[in-house]
Amino acid sequence: MTEPSRKAPGRLAASLVILLAATAAALLFGRYPSPGFINPGTLLEDPLALRVVLLVRLPRTLGALLLGAALGASGAALQFVFANPLVDAGFLGVSQGASFGAALAMVLGGGSLALFGSAFGFAILALGMSVAMAGRIRFGGAVLRLLLSGIAVSAFFSALVALLKYGADPLKTLPEITYWLMGGLSAVTWKTLSIAAPIAAVSIIGLVALRWRTALLSLDEATAASLGARPRLERTVVLGLAAAGVAAVTAMAGVVAWVGLIVPHIARLVLRGDGSPTVPGSAILGALFVVVCDALSRGLFSGELPLGVTTSLAGTVAFFALLVGRRINVERG
Repeated sequence: MTEPSRKAPGRLAASLVILLAATAAALLFGRYPSPGFINPGTLLEDPLALRVVLLVRLPRTLGALLLGAALGASGAALQFVFANPLVDAGFLGVSQGASFGAALAMVLGGGSLALFGSAFGFAILALGMSVAMAGRIRFGGAVLRLLLSGIAVSAFFSALVALLKYGADPLKTLPEITYWLMGGLSAVTWKTLSIAAPIAAVSIIGLVALRWRTALLSLDEATAASLGARPRLERTVVLGLAAAGVAAVTAMAGVVAWVGLIVPHIARLVLRGDGSPTVPGSAILGALFVVVCDALSRGLFSGELPLGVTTSLAGTVAFFALLVGRRINVERG
């Protein structure tokens, strides 16, 4: 076992401790009863403050944990599958399919349950279209065909979203669609969390459990097969788990960009390697990233910032820093 591999469990444990501390801090951070952190003793004296924490901040913070973990683990898994450090769920059309489903539900006047179901259903449909189209392409390897078909499906659903926005009611429906597309956890309640959590949890647990097999998929098919992998079957399982998790949390919170792309790179930097610990590391650090960004989004200013804006700002700064520091290798070997 190499030196980075021996240190990975300790680094994962330290990251988990930091995540727990950040989660506790996020529950106490906000603008009620005054901007900043609540004294825990105040919760025993102020019933309204206690209700705010239990009924508003707690489900929202749990949603942030779920969102970050699902996007982080999925992003790491997809980067292994495609052997490409610049891939996330958007390359398969999953995020764009969810966006179209949610926008369609808003235009048709559906409630929160209809919105979730439509977003999740079209996200899975987009993945199915990408896989089906990849099977009809007659050139290139399996990964290249899937990547090309995913790009085409992404563009297709993005065009449909633009079409819905063009025809939406500019006073009511269009602002709702626009806000949802920027992502946010302000609408997360215990009810919406109970719908998204089981699917996302299965996705995260499955991707972590399959992390050793997923790491083999970054090798070429002949090499992976010689090491005991079944590339076609295992790639399908990993893609399905990743898409289901991304679809569930996107249906819950809208489109939250950059988490699935940048967090796996941060995990590799923290863990000092690109092996199987990258998947659980990305889940933990993704949860930490989103919890911190969400706390800043809702508590830093008098008006709440969309979560997708905050993650994009933080993600692009981190991405640029990693590029300048040559921590991301995008050159062909």
